[in-house]
Amino acid sequence: MTSEVIIDVQPKDISIALLEDKQLVEYQQEERTQSFSVGNIYVAKVKKLMPGLNACFVDVGAERVAFLHYLDLGSQFFSYEKYLKQVVSDRKKLYPIQKATIQPELKKDGSIANTLKVGQELLVQIVKEPINTKGPRLTCELSFAGRYLVLIPFENSVSVSTKIKRGEERTRLKQLIQSIKPKNFGVIVRTVAEGKRAAELDAELKILLKRWEDTVTTVQQTTKRPELCFEEESRAVALLRDLFNPSYDGIYINNNGIFNEIKDYLGIIAPEKKEIVKLYNGTVPIFDNYDVTKQLKSGFGKTVNYKHGAYLIIETTEAMHVVDVNSGTRIKKENGQEANALETNLGAADELARQLRLRDMGGIIIVDFIDMKLPEDRQMLYERMCKNMQKDRAKHNILPLSKFGLMQITRQRVRPAMSVNVEETCPTCHGKGTIKSSFLFTDTLENKIDTLVNKIGYKKLYLHVHPYVEAYINKGLYSLKRQWQMKYGFGVRVVPSQKLAFLQYEFYDDNKNFIDMQEELENT
Repeated sequence: MTSEVIIDVQPKDISIALLEDKQLVEYQQEERTQSFSVGNIYVAKVKKLMPGLNACFVDVGAERVAFLHYLDLGSQFFSYEKYLKQVVSDRKKLYPIQKATIQPELKKDGSIANTLKVGQELLVQIVKEPINTKGPRLTCELSFAGRYLVLIPFENSVSVSTKIKRGEERTRLKQLIQSIKPKNFGVIVRTVAEGKRAAELDAELKILLKRWEDTVTTVQQTTKRPELCFEEESRAVALLRDLFNPSYDGIYINNNGIFNEIKDYLGIIAPEKKEIVKLYNGTVPIFDNYDVTKQLKSGFGKTVNYKHGAYLIIETTEAMHVVDVNSGTRIKKENGQEANALETNLGAADELARQLRLRDMGGIIIVDFIDMKLPEDRQMLYERMCKNMQKDRAKHNILPLSKFGLMQITRQRVRPAMSVNVEETCPTCHGKGTIKSSFLFTDTLENKIDTLVNKIGYKKLYLHVHPYVEAYINKGLYSLKRQWQMKYGFGVRVVPSQKLAFLQYEFYDDNKNFIDMQEELENT
């Protein structure tokens, strides 16, 4: 299996697509200005105690207050509390953690009201982003994740991933980390550290220790509360940190800054694969060039078609996700309905496993498969689903089919499920139901080009239109495109873009910055 990462950087957001054998399996999109995400560490203040829930609300500067349960304070809460007081008491000299005294562990059956008070300062980390009406979820057990190691302050233990099975390798890694880690730090050795040399692990440990020191220094030098002390790596780097494997054939990026950032990071974790990072300079949008846009349009939405006419209906409620499997126009097999149901269900299991990763669906998922009578067929479907989900990084649990033919799946949820609107609003009528004559559309485009070239002074610009419109503009030896170039200069380029609706258009300058030339809504 080959894997490719396609990164589309736009002025307002960044989108990342992971392709396995050219098929889209993961997709992430977030605003470039967004700094609020899982892994961020804040020095914040307790806003309100909730003794009935044995929890409190904490102000981290978000739109909604964050939630912190008593059990999420962590066993070493008192050590953090004392160390935080020592750090903020001296703004000039940083108190080293190695000199800190480990305090008694927090009792698991304690009360939030007896532990915290309103206005108290805490060091907290985001473990779950806001979802629907719920604010972010917090923990006081801080951790700094790298590719090979996870650093945990105020712990002294070293643990090794259970996925590393060989006893001698587990012992080697544990003894190695014990010998290089500083006092008052714990370390979790991740699965990808198997077989790695001491120099590689030591280099990453030093990077993680530097992140901790930078976090504490920010706490020491700032008086503003709440304050962001540590920001998780950019989404592009974080995705590579967790997903990167030697089978990657290419990482393609259309932004020079992100290209350099990822190339530098890959030079640290896998210098031999540094050359697979490629800067995309093509005229066609990067997602169109690698067939991501088409897969996004077909992969999201309420109805998802898969092989032989069968399809899934995916709906989301406040409590859970519900999936219905339908055979659709599928023709029955000669050997009966049972074989037809089994093949339809197995195909649904393949597509559903991809959809869970693609949409990052979490919480409870209920799947209504087509009824099957034979126990061996039901067991085969369960095993197929378990096998498909082995590629999923999120923690999950799958139960066998119930007597009603329902499969229950729980999947770790740390951020809202990804949603891509596959429906297109008419860009000409803006939903009013009436449009100007489509024959005048090219006249409108020419007027915009005339304004940009002759009035504003653009020497080079790109016009993005729907592929059908682009084909019409390029039609013939003396095409509209050639006429425009003869009239306004050869800096005028026409580019097909699959993300645009039929009569929608976008202008970009020579640096690929968006130029807002859309017509204003009438009668608003």
